[in-house]
Amino acid sequence: MKKIRYIYGLLLAATLILCASCNREWTDEQYEQYISFKAPLGDNGVSQISVRYKSDGYVTYQLPVIVSGSTANGRDIAVHVAVDPDTLQQLNLERFQSRTDFYYRELDGQYFNMPETVNVKAGESTALVAIDFSLSGINLTEKWVLPLTVVDDPSYGYQSNPRKHYGKALLYVTPFNDYSGIYGGTALKTYFKGDEDGAALVKNEIPVYVVDENTAFFYAGTVDENRIDRAKYKIYASFDNETKSVSLRAEDPAINFTASDPTFSIKETMDATRPYLLHRYITISGIEYGYTDYTIVPGQTIDYVVKGTMSMERKINTQIPDEDQAIEW
Repeated sequence: MKKIRYIYGLLLAATLILCASCNREWTDEQYEQYISFKAPLGDNGVSQISVRYKSDGYVTYQLPVIVSGSTANGRDIAVHVAVDPDTLQQLNLERFQSRTDFYYRELDGQYFNMPETVNVKAGESTALVAIDFSLSGINLTEKWVLPLTVVDDPSYGYQSNPRKHYGKALLYVTPFNDYSGIYGGTALKTYFKGDEDGAALVKNEIPVYVVDENTAFFYAGTVDENRIDRAKYKIYASFDNETKSVSLRAEDPAINFTASDPTFSIKETMDATRPYLLHRYITISGIEYGYTDYTIVPGQTIDYVVKGTMSMERKINTQIPDEDQAIEW
């Protein structure tokens, strides 16, 4: 009996020592306090961000910087941030290979301004890099990416996260205005000229890109962003909010563009089950234009007539004050 009590006492003492040791472990850092960006990648290999277009002045985007770890950050950290063209170049090569017309373009310095460092205060695990964008005159025929990296140096007293993508931010900058976005295109029919009673060609979606606050562009007819020569077929749409009319024009005279002026309407309704969610519908009606595709077949031209409507829905969370965050893209 005494032997059993002795063994039980030893086991109890060992358990208490082990528990005390485990408790002390949680006061120590379980993971390295690496520095990371919060810029999750989408299916296109970049982090798409939406920025309200302004023809003058800057619009600020706040990029989060995170200190990882299981314990609180106990010191002030000056995190150094820089543009990283090498990572963007590698992404383009891996995704698009020889299709250089698909490559993401590095955003030129004239379109943004940002600090070289951001300070993470002791006791905090996050900070925000304030990136000021001024996108007036940008050509959205190309896709523009701002590639950023956390700069490592032994003198800085921190280390960037070694996991893939965590210490990098590939910001695909997408400016928007009141009329840009992805429109449904099934009600917009494209016909061969002279055969308007025949079968129509349609696109499920029609991306509409910013030009300025009241102007956007889309590609004519069946042309989409996969065409190398897509820039020749840009159709500009200028919206007049007073008359609710849309003026259409083309830049390249070789496409022989002709058009009537359609109209647009905006309808807003609140969600039936989520009362904070606003549905905004933009419909462009009475679209009718003609154009010539002079590059798809070398030495030949094909004339098209396009008729119908196109519409877009925006879902806006009215509880979120930041417009770019409030829209459910």
